[in-house]
Amino acid sequence: MANEKESRIIQATRRKIMKRLVLLGIILDIVGGLTFWLVVYLKNREQNLPGTFITDQGREHVGPGHKHVYNSNPPTSGWHHAQPVEWGIYREEITDEILIHNLEHGGIWISYKPSIPQEMKQKLEGFSKKWGRKIIIAPRSANDTDIALAAWSRLDKFSVAEYSDDRVERFIKAYRNKGPEFVP
Repeated sequence: MANEKESRIIQATRRKIMKRLVLLGIILDIVGGLTFWLVVYLKNREQNLPGTFITDQGREHVGPGHKHVYNSNPPTSGWHHAQPVEWGIYREEITDEILIHNLEHGGIWISYKPSIPQEMKQKLEGFSKKWGRKIIIAPRSANDTDIALAAWSRLDKFSVAEYSDDRVERFIKAYRNKGPEFVP
């Protein structure tokens, strides 16, 4: 009788252990599957973001007159003046060292070669009117392409022929208010 009782206890213990092992296996499968899909999602999300990632060169403030070498054209981070400019449309060029501060605050800088057609300038200016704050549109003769969209550590450059409203909208939606300093 004692052997029979011990045998039932052992079998019950084995069933409990097996149930726990099966449950643990199911939990590990679920966690593994979720981890896999999270990695796939994040990779695809990064690949689907507009523009190109540019290595962050820091947020150091410098005084006027200091010129620096940046890792992109136009720059998307790095040394800049302590005072940003007002958001909006500019017809005159503004120095990179000033505009970088606006990017730090989560702004989008739409720069264009002064030689692009007037109709294209008007299209670009429409984004300032539509989005208001956090958008700067200004000519920049140093651009190595017709149009450049810059945000903190992100850049999209293209010719007038490659322009689309959707391309600019996607960039603004992806990076507006995403700078390292949030300033409402």
